[in-house]
Amino acid sequence: MPTEPGFKTTFDSPSHSAGQSGTDEQSAEVLALAEHEICMADLAIFGANCAPLELTSSTSAVDNQERAERHSTGTFASVKQKRRYAVTIVALSIAALVLTALILTWGNGFEFLSDKWWRVTKMYGSAVVVIALVTFAQAFATVSFQTATNNRIITPSIMGFESLFVMIQTSIVYLFGTSDTLLVNPALRFALQVTLMVAFAVGLYSWLLSGRLGSLHVMLLVGIVIGTGLGAASTFMQRMLDPNEFDILRARLFANIGKANTDLLVFVIPICAVVGTTIWMLGRRLNVLSLGPEVSTNLGLNHKRQVMLILTLVAILSAMSTSLVGPLTFLGFLSATLAYSLTDTYDHRRILPVAWLVGYVILAGAYFLLRHVFTMVDAVTIIVELIGGLTFLIVIMKRGRL
Repeated sequence: MPTEPGFKTTFDSPSHSAGQSGTDEQSAEVLALAEHEICMADLAIFGANCAPLELTSSTSAVDNQERAERHSTGTFASVKQKRRYAVTIVALSIAALVLTALILTWGNGFEFLSDKWWRVTKMYGSAVVVIALVTFAQAFATVSFQTATNNRIITPSIMGFESLFVMIQTSIVYLFGTSDTLLVNPALRFALQVTLMVAFAVGLYSWLLSGRLGSLHVMLLVGIVIGTGLGAASTFMQRMLDPNEFDILRARLFANIGKANTDLLVFVIPICAVVGTTIWMLGRRLNVLSLGPEVSTNLGLNHKRQVMLILTLVAILSAMSTSLVGPLTFLGFLSATLAYSLTDTYDHRRILPVAWLVGYVILAGAYFLLRHVFTMVDAVTIIVELIGGLTFLIVIMKRGRL
């Protein structure tokens, strides 16, 4: 059957060939743009390597420049935010170093670098190490917990974790007395507390988050109910204690930086270092988890397994912090909330260091002021918890929901 001349002429015309060539070129550039966007997403989440994007058409020159700028900013929306993050890191690091130097040297009236001077500095140095460990554990645990639960309000402390610590301490004194080996031997008591707290947390989270009816609201409700029940049982046993035993117990239940048992640091430091490094290495998986269970599953991540892994690491860090100095309900929330505002990025490898530095500056600054300026060292954790609690209420009232 002969072909119509008009069709053949149109197909072979130079103008049509040029138009088809332009269309093919635009289609190739659209495909290149799509592939580059996918690669950039993989770069932010999984750490993939992306080749530079080169567009040849004049209409895409501006887009090419903008995308090259985005590629240079990494996980930040603009170069300005990237520079602000660098300034934030430097400023917090300088503040942390200054506060550390003030804590170590302020009020040390002995001759500089003498034996007595070093003895006093070493005593203050133990407090600095404890502050660094507590803020590290609280910051990493809170940020990871909020990402795993996909909520920036709740914290491990609100879920009854510290009520269990009070229950364990009260039960030891109530059942065995103050002269028992569990109370006298700090290493044995520390091992018992950490084991029970981690087992309780892992069991609670695995039940309430991975079950058929598991949800964030159910976990929050059950955690508060369990915490209230443990608190009521602890109060009942405390009322039946001897007054001397009650005084000893209350001293152990009150969070105090200066009274932390430094002999336990040989256990706490390596455990916190290993767990914290593991969380930092899982930073890109935390980026995926923050997108929600549906999106993370579609991206190939086993959401249930990753959430349980993160919550287990969170339980270990929370147990380390609570067993070392006592309950600190809102320190982690305060550190995480300020870190989110200062970093303005989704990348957890950038959020976690800032959260640690913020927590260290807050706790070290409160310790220095209340110890050397106002001589109220026992009120350090009270002031920090007061500020954190007020921040918690402000955030809830601002958002209007959990």
